[in-house]
Formats: sequence, structure tokens, C-alpha cells
Amino acid sequence: MRANLVRFSPGARTNWHSHAVGQTLHVVSGIALIGTRDGTVFEAHPGETVACPPNEEHWHDAVPDRFMEHIALWEGTGDGSPETAWAEPVTDQQYNGPRTRNR
Repeated sequence: MRANLVRFSPGARTNWHSHAVGQTLHVVSGIALIGTRDGTVFEAHPGETVACPPNEEHWHDAVPDRFMEHIALWEGTGDGSPETAWAEPVTDQQYNGPRTRNR
């Protein structure tokens, strides 16, 4: 199991990526955005937790006007294969897509 406290400056974002065994994100401060390949952008607030299923390509970041911190939790594969597969950068159009509060 890995657990990292990750801090994002306003508007900072990861590239698209997936985790072989999934990932859980728990928002500590600020507002997080979590995007999926179907164009959905989830908005998560402090105290909220978002689960990303195994191998689901997603990205996460801070909203444009606030810092954000989340605890990222994910497991190793147990067989030495890569835990995370990284892909291309998130576009401004994807980042600025309509938001929802339901996951």
C-alpha cells in the first residue's frame, strides 16, 4: 500500500493515468477535480473520498483558484509489474469540462 499527501497549486494537474489495482483519493483541503475518459469531471471537497477503479484512466488536480491537498492511496501489484501507467497531458478543454458532485 502506498499513501502520499500530494499538494497541488491552483490549476495544477496530473497527466492521464491508471493504476493496476485502483486508487483512492481523500481530499484534505481545497477542491479537487477528478476526470474520466467519458468526459466526466468530479468535484470533491475536504473530507470527501473518491475511488478510481482498477485500470480506469483518470486525472486529478486543483481548481483554478485554490490550492488543494489530497491523500492518494494505491496498492502495488504484488508481482513487480508497474502500479501506474502514465499517458498524455490533460487538455484545457478536458480540465474545463462540466463538473458534477456525484461519483
